[in-house]
Amino acid sequence: MKILSVDSSSEAASVAVLDGDKLLGEINFNYKKQHSVLLMDMIDKVITNVNLTIDDIDAFVVSKGPGSFTGLRIGMASIKAMALAKEKPFIGVSSLDGLSNNLFGTEGIICPIMDALRGNVYTSLYKFNSGSIEALSEHMIISIEELCDKLKEFKGPYIFVGDGTDKHKDKISSLLKDTYFTPGHLNFTRASSLGTIGYKILKEGKNDDLLGFAPVYLRQSQAEREYEKKMGVSVYE
Repeated sequence: MKILSVDSSSEAASVAVLDGDKLLGEINFNYKKQHSVLLMDMIDKVITNVNLTIDDIDAFVVSKGPGSFTGLRIGMASIKAMALAKEKPFIGVSSLDGLSNNLFGTEGIICPIMDALRGNVYTSLYKFNSGSIEALSEHMIISIEELCDKLKEFKGPYIFVGDGTDKHKDKISSLLKDTYFTPGHLNFTRASSLGTIGYKILKEGKNDDLLGFAPVYLRQSQAEREYEKKMGVSVYE
């Protein structure tokens, strides 16, 4: 099964092609360029360089969030359009699940953190157990102080991964002992990690509703917050 997988949940952009759980090719770009400029060219390059065409792709996988509102929408719109045009299965995978998969086999509590601004992070807690990564919590948007308090409920060590580590490393180290931080090349969600998770879901005969599926943001957009402030109402009422 040939799978095209895309992540655009953060500043980094990642595109991969897999054959089942075997990685055929991957392009990662982590520089200050917009996903709208990069993504389609990256998709074309990785497919071409593994001697395939879009018609050879059997399923599509994309990050469903949390993460950058604009990035998620660009990635999801691109992948959904291709899946719809080719009438192929579509899977949305959590960017936090993908980050945790970067640390497959790691002992301790795996804690992916993605910067959510204003001192907050997107996170979820995981543990490697019996050959797979087990989720220990729901996805959350939480302050660093609250996260460190929550982690104290579990026995360490605590391994932090994600684009929030550089920004919050000093604060975390001051609040929590027995902590480790991954090197920079692991601190973004790789499309290959998402694709591997998506392949496992597809093997179970599952896929997502292409038309009804939407990104998972965990928080309101700036436009929604400003509307609520102006009107004194909730957009979710």
